[in-house]
Amino acid sequence: MFAIFSQYPTFLVFLAVVAAIVVTMALTPLWIKFLKSSHIGQQVRADGPESHLVKQGTPTMGGVIMLLAVVATVLLIGLPTPETFVLLAATVLTGLLGFVDDASKVVKERSLGLTPKMKLVGQFAIATAFVLVAVNLLGVSPTVEIPFVITLDFGILTTVVPVGDGISIPWLYLLFMNILLVGLCNAVNLTDGLDGLAAGTVMIVMIVMAAIAYRSNLLEPAIFAAAVAGACIGFLWFNSFPADIFMGDTGSLALGMALGCLAVLTKSEFVSIVIGGLFVAEALSVMIQVFWYKRTKRRIFLMAPLHHHFEKKGWSETKVVVRFWIVSGVLAACGFSLYFAETLMAVA
Repeated sequence: MFAIFSQYPTFLVFLAVVAAIVVTMALTPLWIKFLKSSHIGQQVRADGPESHLVKQGTPTMGGVIMLLAVVATVLLIGLPTPETFVLLAATVLTGLLGFVDDASKVVKERSLGLTPKMKLVGQFAIATAFVLVAVNLLGVSPTVEIPFVITLDFGILTTVVPVGDGISIPWLYLLFMNILLVGLCNAVNLTDGLDGLAAGTVMIVMIVMAAIAYRSNLLEPAIFAAAVAGACIGFLWFNSFPADIFMGDTGSLALGMALGCLAVLTKSEFVSIVIGGLFVAEALSVMIQVFWYKRTKRRIFLMAPLHHHFEKKGWSETKVVVRFWIVSGVLAACGFSLYFAETLMAVA
């Protein structure tokens, strides 16, 4: 629709941010009204901070509107390229998985939805399909570059399945990327525990990923990342403390998958771990807590994920959120600087 502006790619990226904000802010109030009238609300974990008990019944599944905003923005502003559809497919399918999880929580009226095994199977299936399409259809090389250190060739162990022109399965790269994509999926999901925390940090990260995609001459992924950032900004209007609606697994799982998929297409797999370092820290806090408790029956953190630890220490919810935004911004800037400096050195 906006192909007339194709000679102004920077304008298209900024337009994607604005369009996603507008769509999200226009539709979210209607979605909140529908959820309230249908008595669809969040189920709060019983062992969580006591201050969170007031959140019981707050409308959830706001990720539905975020996904609608992203899809509409990308299809209207971007071009129908394979990269566009592959990114949207992986993100929406993961969102659907989260939607089923959210819906099961509402029906069963408990804070746990699908079993961890069921969610992981779905996430690994989506991640595997995406990586294979990226390698075979989009020409993504099965390598991982650690800036200024080494480029790891994960394609040395590859099987070619004689179907059509042949389907390459780079086993090591597939394994690494499955861990990265599914890890980011669940890391963002774990981060989504305070009002505005996940939406704000993902917004910061996606702005940086849009810049990386743009720098890599990948306009459609840049528009996609910008649309995700815009959807997060629009959602923050309703998700800031005290939240009128939560994104639910529908949003958090999809956002994590979107970040991982962008890392694959922009060949910033390692750098994305730095850019999304806050999500990594949140996930590690849970893993460390579980591991240490099983071994010693003692806890390292007052509560995991990490944001709850600081709540238990007496920080207000808004203080935790704002400070985590700052940390996320610093890590995202460090990751982008690392990527940018490395590409400059390569050109030189």
